[in-house]
Amino acid sequence: MDTVILDNIPFQIDLDDLMRTLRVKAPSRHADELVRLAQAAQAIGRPKAMYKVAYIESKGEDTVATDGVVFSSRVLRVNLEPVHKVFPYVVTCGMELEEWSRSTEDLLQRFWAEAVNEWALRSASQFLEKHLVEEYQLGQTSTMNPGSLEDWPLQEQRKLFALLGDPQAAIGVHLTDGLLMVPTKSVSGIRFATETSFASCQLCPRENCRGRRAPYDKDLYERKYRKSAD
Repeated sequence: MDTVILDNIPFQIDLDDLMRTLRVKAPSRHADELVRLAQAAQAIGRPKAMYKVAYIESKGEDTVATDGVVFSSRVLRVNLEPVHKVFPYVVTCGMELEEWSRSTEDLLQRFWAEAVNEWALRSASQFLEKHLVEEYQLGQTSTMNPGSLEDWPLQEQRKLFALLGDPQAAIGVHLTDGLLMVPTKSVSGIRFATETSFASCQLCPRENCRGRRAPYDKDLYERKYRKSAD
């Protein structure tokens, strides 16, 4: 199946929530500046997403092959045990906002702009998730992202981009030599239907993580992912 591009994603900032997040109180000069900045971002922002339906061809002990691309991850392999198709994707705030956020040299405004770009990325991610669930009647889904766990390293990012084709031409996202995505507020991964909700955070012991979505379960790997002894 060809890739699907979603480039008409609604982008509306909740100014009250943004001010709470950035600890800006109104009325104040900073509040007025933040409102103007957010309005400018909404005028030019075009968050985007791309995905494809990829069918699983084979499964090894620690590998999954789909559309000619072989991913190496024990956790991914186990999570996809009952699954026959997956949805590789890339989501981004868009180059429009990336270039806009770089246009100011004011450190405070650049900090605010990064928060706005994060908002746009979150909007696009939620839009894509809802789209997939409704379009393919998926029910509950989970996602895994290259680099989120040692088990599925960032090097696998190149394989994911190869599976999708040309994310740069499609939605303006490219990989640096260090395998980071540009625009920086971009996310890639594989979404899949699941009966048991999964988040990589469950296997990550890092404390004080601002992006944590689920508590660490220190016994989960042993229970579910450890290979059985011969």
